[in-house]
Amino acid sequence: MAAAVADGDVKVSEVRDLTRIERIGAHSHIRGLGLDDALEARNVSQGMVGQQDARRGAGIILNMIREGQIAGRAVLLAGQPGTGKTAIAMGMAKALGEETPFAMMAGSEIFSLEMNKTEALTQAFRKAIGVRIKEETEIIEGEVVEVEIDRPGGGSGASTSGSAAKTGKITLKTTEMETVYDLGAKMIESLEKERVQSGDVITIDKASGRITKLGRSFVHARDYDAMGAQTKFVQCPEGELQKRKEVVHVVTLHEVDVINSRSQGFLALFAGDTGEIRSEVREQIDGKVAEWREEGKAEIVPGVLFIDEVHMLDIECFSFLNRALENEMAPILVVATNRGITKIRGTNYKSPHGIPIDLLDRLLIISTKPYTEKEMRLIVDIRCEEEDVEMADDAKELLTKIGQETSLRYALHLITSASLVCKRRKGAEVEIEDVSRVYSLFMDVKRSTQFLVEYQSQFMYNEIGAIAGGGAYSIPSNAEGGAAPME
Repeated sequence: MAAAVADGDVKVSEVRDLTRIERIGAHSHIRGLGLDDALEARNVSQGMVGQQDARRGAGIILNMIREGQIAGRAVLLAGQPGTGKTAIAMGMAKALGEETPFAMMAGSEIFSLEMNKTEALTQAFRKAIGVRIKEETEIIEGEVVEVEIDRPGGGSGASTSGSAAKTGKITLKTTEMETVYDLGAKMIESLEKERVQSGDVITIDKASGRITKLGRSFVHARDYDAMGAQTKFVQCPEGELQKRKEVVHVVTLHEVDVINSRSQGFLALFAGDTGEIRSEVREQIDGKVAEWREEGKAEIVPGVLFIDEVHMLDIECFSFLNRALENEMAPILVVATNRGITKIRGTNYKSPHGIPIDLLDRLLIISTKPYTEKEMRLIVDIRCEEEDVEMADDAKELLTKIGQETSLRYALHLITSASLVCKRRKGAEVEIEDVSRVYSLFMDVKRSTQFLVEYQSQFMYNEIGAIAGGGAYSIPSNAEGGAAPME
């Protein structure tokens, strides 16, 4: 028997790493702003490269937000396309952590929602304002000594309707005392669900009966039980078993609005169909929150509202933002744009960045600069690592050169495409010929525009006209006046 097992082939099933099943986005490599304790920007840190001045400015704003020193202020991230404005905003979100609300939206979203513009902006503002609610609850905290569960017999005469419920006892201890508690059917079900066993340190909420497993006691650290790498060891609790503990919940004002304004309550948060919320509901909620603040039960957590492509807002939205920033519970507003001097939407007047002068006067402006060749190469290295692509150094140099001549975004888009071409030829790492292949397959903006200029007579409704002397990006002389006459 033993020989048969020894001679046979033992097949080990493939174990998949479930922690890496996630989508890779344009900014998924961003972990923070990459600043040290003195708020000085490191050259390469937490996925951020270059833009030291912009990151240092964002870090100062971030520090003031954490200390609660500013509210109702606005910051403008202005720079050319592809200079890392959204990346800096994402770095701010990561650095603030989970408890500080961070809401993101694009300027064009305002016009595609089934509600008026000011309501959409109000909801966005209230998504970025958190309420930290404190409440005291009684809990039982201790180390499990023994769990006894009495299961009723399952003979032919036993009731199958569940009338013979399970009963049991649990023995909990701290460093100073030990107590036996009787268990009902629901508590037994919760214990089985959490897989509580002897040696675990648990807490039981007396009000809700919720059981939370904190970890295993250090006393059992040397036991030969089957334990994974995730097993957490904690000290045996001290003092009495029954304690009063302060529980802190952080919710946004928008979540409170939705729960109190819809018949289906919090389910509307998952459906996404929140609809317009009446101002009376918000006034009642604001009054209740102010009452909790006076009693010390709650405190306001001003978060961050990030509006990308802010030049897409119109004059009505800008007027609303001016007024909303004066509210005492306003969040920090961070906006970004890549426009120069252009028309304010909804008017015939031009203004820097397409933003009215009176709102620009309220903004702290952080400018971003184009990346240097060295910084582009570092970004290519980071994105290759993030997308899990093995690439030769000369191929990376070629991508960096392409990024300088065309755009950084175009160069980064070629990484995964070149990797697929490499896999097709069964190569170990991406080489220059793979990058050259995808460069010839996918055009950048300049080559595509040049192609249109050369073959514009064969396209329908072309309005380019005589553009030979103006370059690939020239604007046709008849663009303002209407379509060119058909030939």
